[in-house]
Amino acid sequence: MRDLFDRIIENKGPLGKWASQAEGYFVFPKLEGPISNRMKFQGKDVITWSINDYLGLANRPEIKKVDGETALEHGAAYPMGARMMSGHTDFHEQLQNELAEFVNKQAAYLLNFGYQGFMSVIDALVAKDDIIVYDVDCHACIIDGVRLHMGKRFTFKHNDPESLQKNLERATKLANETGGGILVITEGVFGMRGEQGILKEIVELKKKFNFRLLVDDAHGFGTLGKTGAGAGEEQGVQDEIDVYLATFAKSMAGIGAFVAADKEIIEYLKYNLRSQMFAKSLPMVYVKGALKRLDMLRTMPELKATLWENVNALQNGLKERGFDIGTTTSCVTPVYLNGSIPEAMALVKDLRENHGIFCSIVVYPVIPKGLILLRLIPTATHTMDDIEKTLDAFSAIRERLENGTYKRLSAAVAAAMGES
Repeated sequence: MRDLFDRIIENKGPLGKWASQAEGYFVFPKLEGPISNRMKFQGKDVITWSINDYLGLANRPEIKKVDGETALEHGAAYPMGARMMSGHTDFHEQLQNELAEFVNKQAAYLLNFGYQGFMSVIDALVAKDDIIVYDVDCHACIIDGVRLHMGKRFTFKHNDPESLQKNLERATKLANETGGGILVITEGVFGMRGEQGILKEIVELKKKFNFRLLVDDAHGFGTLGKTGAGAGEEQGVQDEIDVYLATFAKSMAGIGAFVAADKEIIEYLKYNLRSQMFAKSLPMVYVKGALKRLDMLRTMPELKATLWENVNALQNGLKERGFDIGTTTSCVTPVYLNGSIPEAMALVKDLRENHGIFCSIVVYPVIPKGLILLRLIPTATHTMDDIEKTLDAFSAIRERLENGTYKRLSAAVAAAMGES
């Protein structure tokens, strides 16, 4: 028998094995200063394209005022205990009611964290005889939630209605044998590529198959739809989404999340969501803060309008300069380049050190080998000057990538990694 920790010491995982080369710069970087379009990285001013503060609420004075006054009144602890025992307040109920109305659902329930809560919702909705069918590109929180399921699950090809139909046929046959039901899971916006989920096409399949639809709309809530109610509103199918989930960590610039559905479903979840039943209630500073944020989201449409002015300027500018931004239909702006991991490291260092541009980098094994994905998140706080400087910087790094500069600069790193 081996020691449990032997495996951990020998194999640190696909990302962990590069910790000595990457930590503190490429992963776990430290951005400092007020959350905004420009922050500091290692003492230098950078244009930040990696903060999910879509509507620019994080550093608004009216938001900071409510957060500060609530912290002064209640501290960070109140209310103490889980919601079912001693952590329930009128303000929690008020926020739930306002969220439900905003996303056009009968009821809503607060979740302490999006990741934890989404996992728990999936776990609570299905029993061992039920079948889950989900998009293969779903977020890690959904994949982890599906792993909790004791029954069968199938994946369908990303945003592929034909693949979904085939898997619904398999799921229907199996459900008829087990006596269970079917839960289909997708996302309103896929956060890596920026594509909206095929909600219209999925809803259309309800005419042929008996299933319920759960949508994680973390990136769509606040950014899509006429009122900002998300991808379902954008695509005109909000009423057909059976269970709607969104987080406060993106457009709301806070902590927490919520699930919305028919009253009967929310009533069931309230008494069966293990991650909420046995965890401390969302503190008041986040609840009252979310009420203020939601109010601004509803009453200040200019925030979303400014966001989309910036999104369109950035995405159109990249396309005009010949960059591949995939098939994004949201604010998420991926830029695809060809290159190795060492070249990607040299490229990003050049962007940050010489051009003052900070964006997220994604490489293998998250995406196929030989691809580099630079992900930009536009916000309402960005300016046209930020966008022009970024477009110029991207043109410069593409030229250096194509002429082999980064390959030469990264030769030592490539040799250490065993790459040519």
